[in-house]
Amino acid sequence: MEHPVASSGTLDARSFRERLHASSWFGTLDAALQDALIDIAAVRRLGAGELLFQRGDAPDGLYCVVEGTIRIGATSADGREALLAVLEPVNWFGEIGVFDRQPRTHDARADGHTTLLHMPQAALIALLDGSPALLHAFALLLTHKLRLTFILLEETALLPAPVRVARRLLLMADGYGDLRLGTRRVLHVPQEQLAQLLSLSRQTVNQVLKDFEARGILKLAYGEIEVLDFSRLHQLGYELGRG
Repeated sequence: MEHPVASSGTLDARSFRERLHASSWFGTLDAALQDALIDIAAVRRLGAGELLFQRGDAPDGLYCVVEGTIRIGATSADGREALLAVLEPVNWFGEIGVFDRQPRTHDARADGHTTLLHMPQAALIALLDGSPALLHAFALLLTHKLRLTFILLEETALLPAPVRVARRLLLMADGYGDLRLGTRRVLHVPQEQLAQLLSLSRQTVNQVLKDFEARGILKLAYGEIEVLDFSRLHQLGYELGRG
């Protein structure tokens, strides 16, 4: 099933090159490989709530968020939503279907006005077929995400809610391990989304966040969380969360 994706008019993928260098994955590629990816990329824009693709769609290539946010998740037959990831700039996604050429595993929807770079499936596969170095780079992208998945699954199974909340906030602040993105103090994540990401109830997440706020670690506002004390948040998530 195809979904309409709005064009950006005169915007060109090259205009986002500097922004792409904030991504460790892109920034460490050889300049020739960077050029090759940008040369096949098109700029796409989505309105708030607009669907990019949904589970079962044919793979259509690789995407990178350069402005806005993409929510990755799924909706059950009775309307319940499972939120798996909230992707902000500069995050790459869609690579699984590039390699296994199987249908999309989840839905991708814009959370607010969002701008993406899109590297179409056929052009990207042709590029990969002629570049062992790019294949290796994609292997690193995939293994980074797989490592994060294993860590998060373990935390979900073994750790109490306050530790999980602290660790997820730290992970989000650090760009999910992408050191080039730097550390963000303000996280634009509603409590409902955070609860869905952690598979916890909103009430539980709210209680944990209120406790952190009372300790002076966080400041809560509508739709966002500001980290005031990273060292104490790290202590809650790791030093006190061991064992």
